Amino acid sequence: MNTPHVALLGTGIMGRGMARNIVAAGIPLTVWNRSPEKAADLGADVAQSPAEAAKGADVVVTILSDAHVVEEVVREAEPARGTVWLQQSTVGVEGCERLAALAAELGLVYVDAPVLGTKGPAEAGQLTVLASGPADARETVQPVLDAIGARTLWLGAAGQGSRLKLVANSWVLTVVEGVAEALTLARALGLDPQSFLDVVKGGAMDAPYVQLKGAAMLSGDLDPQFPLWGAAKDARLIQEAGRAAGVDLAIIEAARRHFERAMVDGHGDLDMAATYLSH
Repeated sequence: MNTPHVALLGTGIMGRGMARNIVAAGIPLTVWNRSPEKAADLGADVAQSPAEAAKGADVVVTILSDAHVVEEVVREAEPARGTVWLQQSTVGVEGCERLAALAAELGLVYVDAPVLGTKGPAEAGQLTVLASGPADARETVQPVLDAIGARTLWLGAAGQGSRLKLVANSWVLTVVEGVAEALTLARALGLDPQSFLDVVKGGAMDAPYVQLKGAAMLSGDLDPQFPLWGAAKDARLIQEAGRAAGVDLAIIEAARRHFERAMVDGHGDLDMAATYLSH
């Protein structure tokens, strides 16, 4: 298996950890970010533009905020025809289809591969990759996927990864909002909210995320592992996909409203657990 030269576009909360692990795996890497200071100190070459980053790359990785930004940056990058585009941003079903069309327009090999995990797993190389795309691209991207993730699931044609990402995130957002509401109810009923976390701990109703996010809510330790604005964006993407498929997603709709309320209250750049602050 040959070692690809990789360009990574987007060194935010997720991209920085991913970049460090790609470098640690011995893969030649060039990075670009709109805020250049976020691309520094990663051990990679730093490009001044997306086009400079993509020049000569075998694989171009995008890990950006939404489909609109991804499309804008890739058009600016103009990778050479035949380059493998490893698209790892969460963009939803319609966004994924739009980016696949862009790949066809530019002559790129499109691999749709969003990830499950937040800042910590990204830094530890422990992401789960939901990969989908042409089988003949797998060998090219596998060194990158091995560097950033603990597990890769290949799901079929491009687009399946983005679909499963929405399904998985629907559960994540449900858990986070559910924990926030349970803690709020406990407080309103005159209980110590910690008693909820204690009573479910280790039992059938518990999950690592319940304790992790519940503890963050109660301690106020809201350093963004996954920012609240991103949770609100993903909730909208999940709703759009459900609506298009004829599915009523009432819980996600309620969670989105609560996330957006917390954003109005000024908590958008905090961790998604900050939804608790606005209950």
